[in-house]
Amino acid sequence: MLNDPDLSSPPKVAKYNHSAVKKVLYAGFVVIVAALSGLGGALAGGVAVYRVLDKRAQSTEYAQLIIPTETPVPSQSLQLSSTTLESGITSAVEKIGPAVVTVYATVPGSVSFWGQMPDQQVSGSGVIISEDGYIITNNHVVEDAKSVSVILSDGTEYPAQIINTDVYADLAVLKAEGAMPAVAVLGNSDNLKTGETALAIGSPLGDFKNTVTVGVISATGRMLDTGSGYTMEDMIQTDAAINQGNSGGPLVNLAGEVIGINTVIVRGSNSTSTVAEGLGFALPSNTARIITEQIIDKGYFARPTMGIRWQSISPQLASRYNLSVQYGAYVLQLMEGGPASAAGILVDDIITKIGDNEIDADTSFVNALYGSQPGTTVPVTVMRQGETVTVDVMLGETTSN
Repeated sequence: MLNDPDLSSPPKVAKYNHSAVKKVLYAGFVVIVAALSGLGGALAGGVAVYRVLDKRAQSTEYAQLIIPTETPVPSQSLQLSSTTLESGITSAVEKIGPAVVTVYATVPGSVSFWGQMPDQQVSGSGVIISEDGYIITNNHVVEDAKSVSVILSDGTEYPAQIINTDVYADLAVLKAEGAMPAVAVLGNSDNLKTGETALAIGSPLGDFKNTVTVGVISATGRMLDTGSGYTMEDMIQTDAAINQGNSGGPLVNLAGEVIGINTVIVRGSNSTSTVAEGLGFALPSNTARIITEQIIDKGYFARPTMGIRWQSISPQLASRYNLSVQYGAYVLQLMEGGPASAAGILVDDIITKIGDNEIDADTSFVNALYGSQPGTTVPVTVMRQGETVTVDVMLGETTSN
């Protein structure tokens, strides 16, 4: 705090204070003027910038530069994409749904310690492929069935006849008598791309009819070891949920076309306790089309045959019996007058190659054989007493059921 002025002091003290005050006031005035000048310059600059931006805002090219950050921009493209996807799924379901059926099969009861068990009813799914009532499903759904029936999407039930099956593709063709509500279109499975949307439609557990699950095409060209001496090839992998009862139902694209027949799910491996989810596999529609058309036309699907009984060779068997090859088909017996016998193949020969298909860890004898058509002549390579021999075999024709 300043001391009170001493009134008894000489006048020069007052004069000295007056001069100091003037200097302070002058300095303050300069500062204020400078500040006002700076503020005026800023305002003027702001107005100039605003005018420039305002002019630019009149053109399309710069309009997006002045959108206030306080106002979020709607993600129109994302919303449109989501809406389009949902609309596509809904449209595909409306198109294919009426052509999906539930398949019920009555199979003989097994014999147990307690005697003959009663007949059992199993269920699966299927899809109508013609107005005449032809229906595709899996072979394992109707295998050994005493009777079969199908229930349409509207609840109508028809008895169905098994026209024929193909075990190796796990495919069966049924025929139901009655008016069909819709017919599914078989798409081109060769055009599938990994990541595209896929819908699985069927009747899980036989109760939840026309259940729709959505996923993607996880992969194509998958191979599955059936454990029965052959591999299912060129399978479609999807993560769309497939459960017991979905077997034989369609895998569908957004165009509402059948791109596969849902066949199997994999929950884990025999060599590990790890449980997997989202591993479903479907038979490609192009394969289903070839087999189905021939069954409808000829009553059966022809597979090539060599007329032999054989034993698959693995590296373990080769090591145990000191064989000269790691993979192949050991000829145990020849059918008299059969293709292999007629071509000069002998018992104890080991078949290692059929046509261009070599038998190895990835290709079984059956798959190598089924790479050729019945009635064609193919070179067959065999290992005979340590020597490689090639003979020409005209393949016969047989059914796989």
